[in-house]
Amino acid sequence: MTTPSQAPQPLSFDARPLTDPVDPKAVAAFIRQERSRGGKGSTAATVIAIVVIAFMVLGGGIVVVLGAAVAIREGSALMSLPFLGVIAIFIAIGIAASFALRRSRTTRYRLSRFAAANGMTYEDQVNDPPLPGMIFQLGRSRQAKQLVRGHTPRFVEFGNYQYTTGSGKSSTTHYWGYVAVKLDVPLPNIVLDALGNNGIRTNLPASFHRDQHLSLEGDFDSYFRLYCPAGYEQDALYLFTPDIMARFIDNAAQLDVEIVDDWLFLYTKRAATTLDASTWAWLFGAVGALITKFDQWARWRDDRLLAEHGRTFSQAVGGTAAPVPGSHALPFAPPAGMLTPPPGVAPQGRRLKRRTSWLFIVIGIVLAVLWFGGKMVEFGFSQ
Repeated sequence: MTTPSQAPQPLSFDARPLTDPVDPKAVAAFIRQERSRGGKGSTAATVIAIVVIAFMVLGGGIVVVLGAAVAIREGSALMSLPFLGVIAIFIAIGIAASFALRRSRTTRYRLSRFAAANGMTYEDQVNDPPLPGMIFQLGRSRQAKQLVRGHTPRFVEFGNYQYTTGSGKSSTTHYWGYVAVKLDVPLPNIVLDALGNNGIRTNLPASFHRDQHLSLEGDFDSYFRLYCPAGYEQDALYLFTPDIMARFIDNAAQLDVEIVDDWLFLYTKRAATTLDASTWAWLFGAVGALITKFDQWARWRDDRLLAEHGRTFSQAVGGTAAPVPGSHALPFAPPAGMLTPPPGVAPQGRRLKRRTSWLFIVIGIVLAVLWFGGKMVEFGFSQ
């Protein structure tokens, strides 16, 4: 859909730090520096790995002593074979934990060097990140990890995110990759559910009322299902002009998109910060293609705020102001200098209305009825 003359130039970046050989001493120095700055994630991972390795070594030593004692008492070397097998397992686990720790440290070091080489910054972990996107409001133990941030021409954050739902044996940890782009002004809450990454149902952690679905022109609906707050259909059409729709189709068709407040989020079920250069090329290309169009979004204003400001002003002065010339929508006139709405979104446009999945409710009720029925039958037989 994008002609060659309109096609955005792909962002160039230096991917060498992702694959170049690393100096173990430089990695160790980086870990010490992260620890001195209070790197919670690196410290926790290090402690866990050291505990596992120490446990394996100590456990292996205990098994060696017990095996030797049994072999001496029984006078047979065959008696020590099972103990030797257990020792081998302990050693293998310890070695695997050691390699995992080294690999984790090296990955973090490579990502920090990649960020520095491309004029960005790196942070290892942020607990409960204060972002308004839908995935950041769910569950517990919320952690954003391996954050790579760019600051020009606007703030962009690449990260991996996880949160946990449920409890006990039924607990589940959910993993996402995301890109967060800071916008110039708050916009209505709009979601683009990418059809190319869905299964039987959407892979998004939330569903929305069907009356908020807006069908757009061309073949956009073949790639995305767009949701916007009721009454904001014309605003969505203003934001998603044909050229912007083409950018999303050409560069973000496998990414779910959410606009909320003054942020745009791209979501993926795979890691966003990774040592894979092709993933970075894909995400950089998507952001680079979209970011050039955000300037026109900065001009959007919510006319409902103009009415609200006019109403507030009229109430403040204790009277009913005359209508704005040529306007039939505003019952009150705004004060002088307020004929253009301020940046912001009226309350009814700030969040989409969520829809409860009745399928899961019905399944829960059926399971509860079956459990209760089973208990009643069990109680009957016991009488």
